[in-house]
Amino acid sequence: MWGIIATWRMALEGVSGAARMLVEGESAGDAVEAAVRKVEDFPYYKSVGFGGLPNAEGDVELDAGFMDGDTLAFGSVGALKDFANPVSIARALSQTTANCVLMGEGAEKYAARQGFERKTMLTDRARIRYMNRLKTDGGTAIHTDLKPYAGHDTVGMVCLDAKGTIASATSTSGLFMKRPGRIGDSPICGAGLYADSCRGGATVTGLGEDCMRGCISYEVVRLMGEGLRPQEACEQAVAALDEKLRRVRGSAGDLSIVAMNAQGAWGAATNIDGFSFVVATEELAPVVYVAERQGSHTVYQPATKAWLDEYMTARTAPVELI
Repeated sequence: MWGIIATWRMALEGVSGAARMLVEGESAGDAVEAAVRKVEDFPYYKSVGFGGLPNAEGDVELDAGFMDGDTLAFGSVGALKDFANPVSIARALSQTTANCVLMGEGAEKYAARQGFERKTMLTDRARIRYMNRLKTDGGTAIHTDLKPYAGHDTVGMVCLDAKGTIASATSTSGLFMKRPGRIGDSPICGAGLYADSCRGGATVTGLGEDCMRGCISYEVVRLMGEGLRPQEACEQAVAALDEKLRRVRGSAGDLSIVAMNAQGAWGAATNIDGFSFVVATEELAPVVYVAERQGSHTVYQPATKAWLDEYMTARTAPVELI
């Protein structure tokens, strides 16, 4: 039994490639890394990797994480500048027992020493969007009320291979116009992602600060370990964190999570409408689902061709200075 589940439609091509790798018996770690790299390399996805939107000073800062569910090995980078494929750097860090979480200049020095590819990650499209944002906001660069899901957010994946290994990985450029140095949940073990081959794996996308407040990826895996099916675990964790945030603070940020257990069953939950995710298993060819919240439950159905066509049309449309 093998399977892979990922956040957002942008993961489709990566998941499709990973599925072929898993059919051929390749490992969950290799498959999930390759799948995330596919998203990182596509310049029209403005929230991940090359083409990601910059921070308030116009710099692209990238976060990524990787976790091996067999050994609980974990690695991550945050606020990384000018290196391609941060997920691969995170995976390399996971192979060390200490110093496995590096941020900013430290992450960049490590990547350089290890020979990872240097690359200017700010594209012309992203620069235009940044300049337009400055104009519409009257030249104000620093914002405190930033919203995820404005053109999509973190790509996160959970993968199970035929040998029973679970691996998870994340990658993002974070919130558009964030403060320099801001780190979201994506590179944080237990918040942005978690993997335990005995129980399952989970990864979240949304407002990173709120995802961290609930350690929500770990919570979903914990619930699966207590016997809940992935769908039940995802719904329970999202509903509980959403309710608590609204009770203690009056509002909750966007939260969406996907998970897969050690038997290959999967689930997804969200507190918004329009969340999309991708699944492939031995029995299921890669498919995109569109989800919405109904009370404490999440319902989803396969995306229509019209929805899929509009998705790519919107993301590849020309961008011009205003």
